[in-house]
Amino acid sequence: MRVTIGRGWAEGRAIAPPSKSYTHRALFLSSLARGRSRVLSPLHSDDTTATRRVLEMIGVPIRTLGEGFEVHGGSLGPPESELHCGESATTLRLGSAVCSIIEGEAILTGASSLLRRPVEPLLEGLRQMGVECSGMGGFPPVRVRGGRLLGGEVSMRGDISSQFVSAILLIAPLAERPTNLTLTTPLESKPYVCMTMEAQRRFGVEIRASEDMRHFQTEVQEYGPTDFKVEGDWSSAAYLLAAGATAGRVVVENLDPKSLQADAAIIEYLRGMGASVKVWEEGAEAEMSNLRGLDMEVSDCPDLFPILASLSAAAEGRSIIRGVRRLEYKESNRVESTIEGLRAMGIRAYRRGDEVIVEGGRPRGGVIDPRGDHRLAMAFSILGLIADGETTILGAECVSKSYPLFWEALEGLGVSMRRS
Repeated sequence: MRVTIGRGWAEGRAIAPPSKSYTHRALFLSSLARGRSRVLSPLHSDDTTATRRVLEMIGVPIRTLGEGFEVHGGSLGPPESELHCGESATTLRLGSAVCSIIEGEAILTGASSLLRRPVEPLLEGLRQMGVECSGMGGFPPVRVRGGRLLGGEVSMRGDISSQFVSAILLIAPLAERPTNLTLTTPLESKPYVCMTMEAQRRFGVEIRASEDMRHFQTEVQEYGPTDFKVEGDWSSAAYLLAAGATAGRVVVENLDPKSLQADAAIIEYLRGMGASVKVWEEGAEAEMSNLRGLDMEVSDCPDLFPILASLSAAAEGRSIIRGVRRLEYKESNRVESTIEGLRAMGIRAYRRGDEVIVEGGRPRGGVIDPRGDHRLAMAFSILGLIADGETTILGAECVSKSYPLFWEALEGLGVSMRRS
């Protein structure tokens, strides 16, 4: 599907969809807690559907309950066929860890884009816990032969993906003895590990972390069933707030300003660029403003990179976005694809080591191929609102990975578009 957007106005109210990251965590933790849990207001998207499918294939009964899920956890079994994780790295990485506690063998695979995303640091950590596992040259498919999880001393890198750390912490309480995890490099995307630990607390498990989050101590514990209400997603809300800051006035509801989500940082960045932003107990508002370039760091919130690049293109002056190295391993090479898209819309942008420099200007419409990357499709559609001429997003259906109703949300804000 193609979506074509012209220069226009965005005004009105929208409701942020549920958090994708918390939905994944709630489903996995519910599967590990013996008894009935309810996941209330989850996100229904391609990625979260992949997690549900994988869990059902390893013996977890999951029943749709209104808009939520009823999960009966605590009794997992080996799958009868390969576990296909679609394009969801969270599903594959957390799923690989969960399969390590199952008697028997599991093979986790996925779409071609997922098979290009690294997994070896996680496998090294699992091996140190006594798990027999392997990948294909450091990448999926992943083969796990589980059953006995020893725990003990584990060391791994923390600068490739926080999902590796979250995966180890997810299963550490279920090991035979306490687990001490030490990171050999500083942890990037710290908020995502904080989200994992916060979700674990809601299921009755405590993880102790050092102040610098380089050391984690986990005692042997059991997860208890609970009702888990998923909060609104700051990652998805960032695009809507950016639409307001560049092309109108947008109110986004269903947001917790005290959330641990990394992408709540969008408020800080918008304010730093001079945007008129208001935040209250359950939402936020952004109004069209004269934006200025900003020096930004995204190592803890890498998913904001595409929309920050679009905002930088709309701003006056130069913006520097630092901490982009790990973005090479997303659904696409997100750094390369973003720079390519900006140039296609007449914006000067280039990479310099671990940072991207964007020279703000007057964007022009163009044809954007997001290469299946949902975040690029959404970010460039927002830039299209202020571009001269029309902007066409190819493969626009890719937004279903995280925000299936994104195009409907834009239409609800009065954005004129054509679909073909």
